[in-house]
Amino acid sequence: MFTSINPATGAPGESFAELTQDEIAAKVAQAEAAYRQWRLTDPAERAALLERIAEQFDANTHRLAEIATREMGKTLKSAIAEVQKCAAAFRHYAQEGPAMLEPRSFPGATATWHPMGPVLAVMPWNFPYWQVVRFMAPTIMAGNVGLLKHASNVQGCGAALEEMVIAAGGPAGLFQNLAIKSDKVADLIADDRIVAVTLTGSEGAGMKVAEAAGRALKKVVLELGGSDPFIVMPSADIDEAATQAVTARVQNTGQSCICAKRMIVHTDVYDTFFEKFSAGMKAVVAGDPFDPDSTMGPLSSEEQRETVLGQLKLFEQAGAKLLFGGEALPGKGAYMSAGILVDVPLDHAVAQEELFGPIAMLFRAEDLDAAIALANAVPFGLGSSVWTNDADERARFERDIEAGMVAVNAMLASSPEAPFGGVKRSGHGRELGPYGLHEFMNLKTVIG
Repeated sequence: MFTSINPATGAPGESFAELTQDEIAAKVAQAEAAYRQWRLTDPAERAALLERIAEQFDANTHRLAEIATREMGKTLKSAIAEVQKCAAAFRHYAQEGPAMLEPRSFPGATATWHPMGPVLAVMPWNFPYWQVVRFMAPTIMAGNVGLLKHASNVQGCGAALEEMVIAAGGPAGLFQNLAIKSDKVADLIADDRIVAVTLTGSEGAGMKVAEAAGRALKKVVLELGGSDPFIVMPSADIDEAATQAVTARVQNTGQSCICAKRMIVHTDVYDTFFEKFSAGMKAVVAGDPFDPDSTMGPLSSEEQRETVLGQLKLFEQAGAKLLFGGEALPGKGAYMSAGILVDVPLDHAVAQEELFGPIAMLFRAEDLDAAIALANAVPFGLGSSVWTNDADERARFERDIEAGMVAVNAMLASSPEAPFGGVKRSGHGRELGPYGLHEFMNLKTVIG
């Protein structure tokens, strides 16, 4: 049995029965049967369904947002924005997907795109709709079908996603939420009817899924952790950089793989940036996620808060200084205050981990080379944000930062149109854009 716990109050929410082995087998069989029919549909028919799913998200925006807020604690405002972003993703693939599936001609040959089969998705709780839709929309457009193993604390969101497809007229088995625990994933991956797997989550989860996929010779896409740098150079608009840095660190209570976690600031503007950034972090209001005046809600659970507090103790034992914040707030709920760490020794083990909470690490860089070296001094390479109005600096950042994404004079964000993914221990493969559509398709070459 899965029972969500409201992280803002500690009160139990809706419960969901865990699927039995027979029920899992039936759902996989239904997915395989649905694929045999869905693969034959015209792209225009698939696009029409995606448009209807988008309409369902529009019609149910507030209800869907409220489920997410109750289950994992994000502010209602951000949950609404997430639902709206999902609708935009479905519309993007509805409008652009058919063209992405057009054949490519070569001398003496043509390459055509073909679906592969049922795709298993193992997804986290931090963006309980958006993380799923990043795989879900292109999967349906490709002619594949989807099976979702969602995080245990957001089963209501998983059930709602399946409901949207059914309400839009999607065929039975096209997209199913599997209320199962992680120990069932390896057996699913080994099932011959599952052709591929995609995971967004921790390094540990990624390694387990990759190992299982490797044994079964299945295609796998991994979007894992991040410790994204936010680099500020003297030519930047420091006021804007400091304002965006606060949002980049505390959005979703700091629980995002692409949150800016390490602020790397050129020494010439360090003091100015620090004054503005620290003032912004101190002004963050942690409170009831349904209250529009709350800057951020609680962490996703008491357990997650204890993890972050434990990491902060290790940072301080390693010689880092917590200037302010980083405290569990009194009363009910998994709330904590936003804070800043300085003097962080990047060669210490804890500094090589992802810090999944509203705590920023602040570094001083003597020059451009030092900033790039600091940016690359962790095992992750998901995203990055660089602030400069110098063309040569921009070119160096774009070339030399070891990351799958670089945002210039902007906070990093995902969009349906652009490929999303990382390098190093942040995973491999891409979601979104045409690349996300093609990841789980067979490119068949026809000669003659």
